[in-house]
Amino acid sequence: MLLHLMTWTEVEEYLKVSPGIILPIGSTEQHGQTGLIGTDAICAEGIARGVGEMTHTVVAPTINVGMALHQATFPGAIALRPNTLIELIQDYLTSLTRAGFTKFFFVNGYGGNVATLRAAFAETYGYLTDLHIPNAEKVQCRIANWFTCNSVYKLGKELYGTLEGSHATPSEMAVTQYFCPETIRKIPVMAEVGSLYPMHNTTRFRRRYCDRGMGDNSILATPEDGKHFYDLAVEELSEVYLEFLHGE
Repeated sequence: MLLHLMTWTEVEEYLKVSPGIILPIGSTEQHGQTGLIGTDAICAEGIARGVGEMTHTVVAPTINVGMALHQATFPGAIALRPNTLIELIQDYLTSLTRAGFTKFFFVNGYGGNVATLRAAFAETYGYLTDLHIPNAEKVQCRIANWFTCNSVYKLGKELYGTLEGSHATPSEMAVTQYFCPETIRKIPVMAEVGSLYPMHNTTRFRRRYCDRGMGDNSILATPEDGKHFYDLAVEELSEVYLEFLHGE
């Protein structure tokens, strides 16, 4: 069930059965020479929809832009400042809480969002209470990074070893290829892949990673691997979501 394809009366009926909603969130940033700028959002959205189908849960529209200021010098990047993302999340949760949702499960496709999301949750809990919105005390938020699922991590290491890396990884490239096979690009990458490097300066970040990945080799990705990662992530996150939904 996709929120934007439902009527308000259908949402009202759904809320009589469940207070849960799944929110995909990603980023719009470079993913090397073979990866799509929308990789993080594409992966989060596809996997979130899979979890929604398996658990019969409403899935909200994808938040495509995240906190990726260090990517700003790459053409096509769009980033939100931390305070902007916090306010955006707060407005989302306030609107949905007014409607009757109280269990918010964020399927996240980008590690750079985690700290800001946690801050947004903390601010929103207090904000909703101050507004005296009904059921505000029942509101709970959970971050679920698909790429850190135990089963996904294990498969990534089995398939790619140390070349899985931490950005524009073969695993996320594979998932994107599964969802968007028509966009597959096979451009040779440098034999020597990059190591982790501080992200505090956009110019230095661009210079460091213009032609190499962050300890990864995305050319290893295949859509067949992507289907395997997708299946594992959907199964594991569905279990996590249901535990969250029915927990205290």
